[in-house]
Amino acid sequence: MFLARVEGAVVATKKDPSMSGRKMLLLRPQLVDDKDPTRFRPGVNTIVAVDSVGAGVGEMVLFCQGSSARLAPNLKEAPVDAVIIGIVDSVDVLGREIYNAKVS
Repeated sequence: MFLARVEGAVVATKKDPSMSGRKMLLLRPQLVDDKDPTRFRPGVNTIVAVDSVGAGVGEMVLFCQGSSARLAPNLKEAPVDAVIIGIVDSVDVLGREIYNAKVS
């Protein structure tokens, strides 16, 4: 599992039929900064993920990739490589809270 911030949405009117009706969001992975573990630093890549939990732009989410993504409900037959599986409430690193959804 990985942490990411939802940066936006992806709309595709023509797609594989098994993807019909699925919300796709654009994610930017968030990494704990190794120089300052009290904050995140954004990853350099972006990922398109299927939303299975009702996430929205600006939220911090948990996502998984690869074969684990297909284990999410109703995705076994879909050509999915990344799926959002949770909306993050808070993150603690080394005993210190570095993210709280209520504050962000």
